[in-house]
Amino acid sequence: MRSLVLLLAFLALGGCMNVSDMGEGVRYHLSDAGVLDHSDTRRTSSFRIQPDSFIFIAQGHFVPPGGAYPRPNVVAEEAFNGFVEYFPMVRRAKAPEGLNEAMAEAREVGAHYLLYARFAKADDRIGNSDEWLDQEAVDRLGVDTSTIQIMLIETSTQYLIDTARIRSRGGLLTLHDNKPQDLLGPPLQQYARGLLGLSD
Repeated sequence: MRSLVLLLAFLALGGCMNVSDMGEGVRYHLSDAGVLDHSDTRRTSSFRIQPDSFIFIAQGHFVPPGGAYPRPNVVAEEAFNGFVEYFPMVRRAKAPEGLNEAMAEAREVGAHYLLYARFAKADDRIGNSDEWLDQEAVDRLGVDTSTIQIMLIETSTQYLIDTARIRSRGGLLTLHDNKPQDLLGPPLQQYARGLLGLSD
């Protein structure tokens, strides 16, 4: 009798939700609980742009405090990788640039928008045996964290369309050999989707 009740409960749940929705729900709760990577994006506006918008992506020279020393242009690279799937016209600067320099280059290539980012904070915790041998500090064990800041600027008017702050933290199952810059890809792709008004 108990087996029959369990089978009916499973079928009822299966009728309400498909497998991919159940998997996404589990992933969300595991990330929120700190088992998987988690990110939180705070935007100042809900402005949307057209899918045929030409976006130029650049990153500032700012090096985040915390001793993580990420690659110099990693935010721009990850943003490009996240945006190129949703915006067919997207380019990025080859190296970090100041805001005025990035705006001039964006206008030169004919971009509608400049996406300007900086790596505001990074904390590279001990996540493997090599890092343990280098630091040997129990208080440095744990998950990596990162914070990036984004400005979306219209190139023709220099009007600030949107700003965002993305805070990310690693998960207990993903901390091995990870760096703060490894947390950037998914939230930047989510930000690109948000600019188009696409839900997750």
